[in-house]
Amino acid sequence: MTVADHRVQLVRDATFVRLAADGEISGTRGSAPDGLFARDARHLSRWQLTVDGGRPLALVPATAETDDTAGCVLTPEGTRDDPPAYTVFRRQSVGAGTFTEHLRLVSNRPDPVTARVALTVDADFADLFELRADDRHYAKPGAEHEVHDTADGLRFDYRRSDWHAATDVTCRPAPDPAGTTAPEPRGTARTLTWRLHLAAHGQADLRLTVHARPHGRPLTAPAARRPHRHDPTAVDGTDDLTRACERGLADVDLLTIPVTGVDGEEVRIPAAGIPWFLTLFGRDSLLTSYFLLPYRPATAAAVLSALAATQGQRHDAFSGEQPGRIVHETRHGELAHFRQVPYGRYYGAVDATPLFLVLLHAHYETVGDAGPAKRLERHARQAVDWMLTDGGLGEHGYLVYTPDPGGLVNQNWKDSAGAVCFRDGTQAQGPVAVSEAQGYAYDALVRTAELAHAVWRDEPYARRLRETADRLRDRFLTDFWMPEADFPALALDGAGRQVDALASDAGHLLWSGILDEDRARRVGRRLLEPDFFSGWAIRTLAAGQRPYHPLSYHRGSAWPHDNAVIALGLARHGLAAEVRTVAEGLVAAAAHHGHRLPEVIAGYDRAATAGPVPYQHACSPQAWAAATPLALRTALQQI
Repeated sequence: MTVADHRVQLVRDATFVRLAADGEISGTRGSAPDGLFARDARHLSRWQLTVDGGRPLALVPATAETDDTAGCVLTPEGTRDDPPAYTVFRRQSVGAGTFTEHLRLVSNRPDPVTARVALTVDADFADLFELRADDRHYAKPGAEHEVHDTADGLRFDYRRSDWHAATDVTCRPAPDPAGTTAPEPRGTARTLTWRLHLAAHGQADLRLTVHARPHGRPLTAPAARRPHRHDPTAVDGTDDLTRACERGLADVDLLTIPVTGVDGEEVRIPAAGIPWFLTLFGRDSLLTSYFLLPYRPATAAAVLSALAATQGQRHDAFSGEQPGRIVHETRHGELAHFRQVPYGRYYGAVDATPLFLVLLHAHYETVGDAGPAKRLERHARQAVDWMLTDGGLGEHGYLVYTPDPGGLVNQNWKDSAGAVCFRDGTQAQGPVAVSEAQGYAYDALVRTAELAHAVWRDEPYARRLRETADRLRDRFLTDFWMPEADFPALALDGAGRQVDALASDAGHLLWSGILDEDRARRVGRRLLEPDFFSGWAIRTLAAGQRPYHPLSYHRGSAWPHDNAVIALGLARHGLAAEVRTVAEGLVAAAAHHGHRLPEVIAGYDRAATAGPVPYQHACSPQAWAAATPLALRTALQQI
């Protein structure tokens, strides 16, 4: 990677910034947009420094000192015979809706020097969905951008109907009294200027603060932060797995955001990931908190409360909301506000609802506290009702989804277009019953029956749920098992045909317990054969099939969280050697990334490269990848 390609990302308190090697923001779009982001909007789209009329050189490119602070060293242009008159030490930090910068200019000469410093600033307030590289464009009728000079900086305002967002820039010292200039004839970008006087071998300081003021709820820091070093009894040791666990827990802290719980209280839950998913995601938050249960059970309680608060209450075809359904994602941006995208509260997930029930029981089982199970009994029963009605169990015999042309084509965890496919690469048509969702449904019914028996004292209801689970399991073993492949189908399509691609989803069936012991052990061993296991992790799709692509999102790449679920399933069925193999590969991959696992890695074989090949569009940090080392530790402890 060249200095020009270098990027640094800082995150803290539901706010993040992405910077170039010299600390600049230029308003890029696509797979790695730069800028200051809060509540699904870009509050700073340009932040470009010049000194003495030119762009400074990065002697030391921007490097993260901590998760929320970076520094770099810059100089004006110079030559061997006329070296730079001064050096700029740049330090940048991010917090709750805030970006700060400290420029320290240090003179290198024995005589006084005057530095001419200029900073071009802009805020485009672009919604995250506008910044993706998917060629979508959104009309914004009546939108107004304004910029105002203030006594010590600038204020950018954006209004559209009842929507109002702002960005304030405060400078110490204030910019030159001559005021600001516009670098282009049109637009809201402004250039602030200073003439800073440096004594002989002296220095001058310039401090800049940016406050993002998003529409709606203000961003605030928690009253108390978790320490970055965690309880050593939870992840004791100095080995690479321990380091990955520590890094993962720190990343979960970085991704933790405040949301409203079921009774209106504020709870703090892990958002899905950066840059695209710094918000509540049902499936992601549920699996993340499940992985963390033995170490941080309070996270599960918070996630359950947050998801109960957003549980579906009515039928809305645009958002996919249905009574009892658990939300897939929530968004706070402009496009969601005006329903130009369906993601304000989007319910397009077939699996979040059974996973909600799985986590509710698992929390009770792990902690021994019946409080959440009692408090959320009504929500749990509504979730079961959804599975039996709109979810499809009653009509189709399985949980099913129909591809949503305005939202997600696939509504399981492999939610990219084309991910649920036949061996020839053809996308399955709906209503689609994906295999892992049936396993989750089976587990949810069994676990909720236990809650009904032990906590709610409703034995008739518990008996009905057990009987429903047994029938689902019998159907599944008949309809999904492919005798020639000795492996379960990825899905059934709308015509009841087996979607016959060999996929990692089968490993989730070991975790849920829907497979009998003999078949589960055969599937587990099959997933460790070379076409599935890359040496780093189990691929989403076995190599050698027509749709396999090692750089695809879900058709040949390898996902840490997918492997974590599989590892827990392998442990459930006593496949100790296989658990150790998966854990070793993932821990080795993490060691190549500073002990941080990214969302996804490419599916290339370990023997082909010195380290895991990155997936270009991976989120990092990403919540369920961050929690994966904890799940691996749990799986290893169970064998």
